[in-house]
Amino acid sequence: MARFILQRLMAALVTIWIATIAVTILIHLVPGDPVRIMYGSFQTTPEELEAIRVRLGLDQPIWRQYLMYLGRLLHGDFGNSIVGDQPVIDILMTRFPSTLALTLSSLFIAVVVGMSLGFLAAYKRGTWVDVSAMVLAIVGVSMPHFWLGLLLLFLFALQLQWLPVAGGDWRSLILPALTLGLANAAVLARLTRSAMIDIFDQDFVRTAHAKGLPKSIVLYRHALRSGLVPVVSMLGLQFAYLMGGAIVVENVFAWNGVGRLAIEAVFARDYPLIQGFILFFAIIVALASVVIDVAYAFLDPRIRYS
Repeated sequence: MARFILQRLMAALVTIWIATIAVTILIHLVPGDPVRIMYGSFQTTPEELEAIRVRLGLDQPIWRQYLMYLGRLLHGDFGNSIVGDQPVIDILMTRFPSTLALTLSSLFIAVVVGMSLGFLAAYKRGTWVDVSAMVLAIVGVSMPHFWLGLLLLFLFALQLQWLPVAGGDWRSLILPALTLGLANAAVLARLTRSAMIDIFDQDFVRTAHAKGLPKSIVLYRHALRSGLVPVVSMLGLQFAYLMGGAIVVENVFAWNGVGRLAIEAVFARDYPLIQGFILFFAIIVALASVVIDVAYAFLDPRIRYS
């Protein structure tokens, strides 16, 4: 098991390393002079622009810029933002708890609703329950996050006035979490249904029924655990998808998280902050993938030795 975890950690480090290369060359992919783009809204002279270019290391060859950037990262330095001249890592860590709360809440909703709906559809396959569940899943997959968010906002915040339009308390978290969670619940419902139908047709399930075991034990102790294996493997992708979807949802609901910060950085042309966001996002997703892979290995021990 230790070797398996080490392999996954090495794969995560490779992913993060590739991300550091991507964010280094990002600033050079923008047409024009990056210093003029970043500081174009400020009253700066050509001499000041040149001094900024030297300070940022943009006068050096790109390979040297990468080594300088990598050296700063190893010391926990993500650079300073242009707007406010604050450490990027401090800004990200201030906003990240809000995004993490939104992502985990959405993942909880997606798992509970999606797996329950998928399991019920598989158990009642071929009936109106199965058809209705899959129709709901197709609608959920097809509906964009921002559209679902606006519908929920109009219904529960404006019409019924049950929940606030925006804010920072737990009641303000309900609508954005539902927006992200319900859309991803549709994906998990379809996956759970397919996985459980395959498990219900397996010989070990038929044998358990033939032995006279109670149906609840056969379904939950034997079938459900085996059916969870492909679903858990999908949760890593779902976590990354939810983190990405948070960028849209946070702006719809004015949720003060990292996703909204990224949009603000794009409009402000704050490239150090954009670079820090991309790298920070890659680190979080890579570490989450390691956790999901380890959980996957516990559910199916064969994965550890493959």
